[in-house]
Amino acid sequence: MAEKFINARGLQCPGPIVELFKVAKAADSGDIITIEVTDCGFSKDINAWCKKTGNELVSINEIDGIIHAVIKKS
Repeated sequence: MAEKFINARGLQCPGPIVELFKVAKAADSGDIITIEVTDCGFSKDINAWCKKTGNELVSINEIDGIIHAVIKKS
C-alpha cells in the first residue's frame, strides 16, 4: 500500500477532481490518496466522485479554508 499526496490548492472545479482522477488511475487497490483543496465546492464533488468510482472517502475536513480529503483506492 502506497500513500500519495496531491496539492490542488488554488485549482477551481473541475481541476481538483481531474488531478485526483489522474493519480487514482495510476494507483493500486488499497493505496491512500490525500488531497488538499481550496475550492469550496470540492466537498460535494468528492462525495459524488467516490460513489461513482467505488473508491472510499476515508475522511474529509476543513481547516483554515483548506479542505483535506483522504481517499482509499478500491
